[in-house]
Amino acid sequence: MDSATEAFVAHRNLLFTVAYEMLGSAADAEDVLQETWLRWASVDLGTVRDQRAYLVRIVTRQALTRLRTLARCKESYLGPWLPEPLLTAPDVAEDVELAESVSMAMLLVLETLTPTERAVFVLREVFDLAYDEIAEAVGKSAAAVRQIAHRARSHVAARRPRAVVSPDETRGVIEAFQRAVETGDLQRLLDILAPDVVLLTDGGGVVQAALAPVVGDGTVARVLGRISAAASLQPAQVNGCPALIVRVDGEVDTVMAVRIDDGLITGLYAVRNPRKLSHMERETALRR
Repeated sequence: MDSATEAFVAHRNLLFTVAYEMLGSAADAEDVLQETWLRWASVDLGTVRDQRAYLVRIVTRQALTRLRTLARCKESYLGPWLPEPLLTAPDVAEDVELAESVSMAMLLVLETLTPTERAVFVLREVFDLAYDEIAEAVGKSAAAVRQIAHRARSHVAARRPRAVVSPDETRGVIEAFQRAVETGDLQRLLDILAPDVVLLTDGGGVVQAALAPVVGDGTVARVLGRISAAASLQPAQVNGCPALIVRVDGEVDTVMAVRIDDGLITGLYAVRNPRKLSHMERETALRR
């Protein structure tokens, strides 16, 4: 293995994680990695002082370009757009900060940032890069990056879950949720749903899904009660957090992640678009 390939392989999981957190799409993150490799392969390694930082700079720039293209695509997306879920290994959940940063709830918060704000927030808050390194990656001065980071941090703080929920607590809520759905117990569902719970379903216009958010515990409970009796619900680690995989005839039909605040489910994210379910049959390695 030549030096360029060896360095790229060594940092590949990190680069994928950076791209995925910026894009919310594993397919697009993989494309960005391909573009990053093509640029990296043509670099004179003798001029590179820090290979990790250089690779992160390339992947960030490619992801920013792709992010602006995706923004236009999302404008015409049919129904709610949700991030592409990933089946993740247990070690992702053990890194609390990483797990929170790739959770469906946080990725949706990051969607409310501008592309540059998102890049700066991810590189600073998740990967702890120095401001001057981030400045090179996003093409801004270090002083401007500090201001952007402050603005993005305040924006995210106002929208993120009120408290970090432990994996055990999340698992307990997921188990209660699974039992309620499997038994069709409406009262048990109402007991764990917040009164203003919001259900988002992403079918991408390919499969049946609500085209607008479903709001309110009673309405959400009735929608969940329509899940086919033939479906099987399987607990899994999705984006570093406990979630449910709904299978029909053995095939992945829906991936359902949750947001929990004060012990109640305040957000349900049901990804049904088949194009977004390809990473649910094998674990994806994420690294900081």
